[in-house]
Amino acid sequence: MARYTGSKCRLCRREGMKLFLKGERCMSTKCAVERRQYPPGEHGQRMRRRTTEYGMQLREKQKVKRIYGVLERQFRRYFQIASRQKGVTGENLLRLLELRLDNVVYRAGFAPSRDAARQLVSHRHFTVNGRIVNVPSYSVRVGDVIAARENIRDVVKANLERYGTDSVGWLQVSPEKLSVTVVDLPSRETIGIPIQEQLIVELYSK
Repeated sequence: MARYTGSKCRLCRREGMKLFLKGERCMSTKCAVERRQYPPGEHGQRMRRRTTEYGMQLREKQKVKRIYGVLERQFRRYFQIASRQKGVTGENLLRLLELRLDNVVYRAGFAPSRDAARQLVSHRHFTVNGRIVNVPSYSVRVGDVIAARENIRDVVKANLERYGTDSVGWLQVSPEKLSVTVVDLPSRETIGIPIQEQLIVELYSK
């Protein structure tokens, strides 16, 4: 299972915005974007940002990839699926990423970050409709019920109390059962990520 293993704060600094990759640290004064508001690297403070059309498109793609924790090959596959679906390709792409199991666990408040949610899912701590699923990229459907297994309930309950549920209308969280039900497909308004997805479509359409 390929994944990025470098510094996550470095990614936020490169994009010039908080990507919320480290949970609670991103909300504190230790956030690297707050302390060093320039790109990483030896020449970060003197770096001139080129605002070419291609550069803008590339940055939007990199932001989305890093927010959801997917690498290039997998991201391109999501785009190909989105382009074959009915509707707006950019919105379809974000919807596919939102329906990943690790993202749903994060949105429900069961983990402090998508990376932590990915780890919990990989370690077989969640079930989908009563069946153990350990694939973070598993795509959930409307009506699916994702629940924490008994051996992780204390950790999930503590995370839920500490971080709360992300306010998205397409998920229904049950704090008592430590489960979340997918009640609808995510819309562009409920996703709420500050991304210009049309730039990504233009990049891949060249």
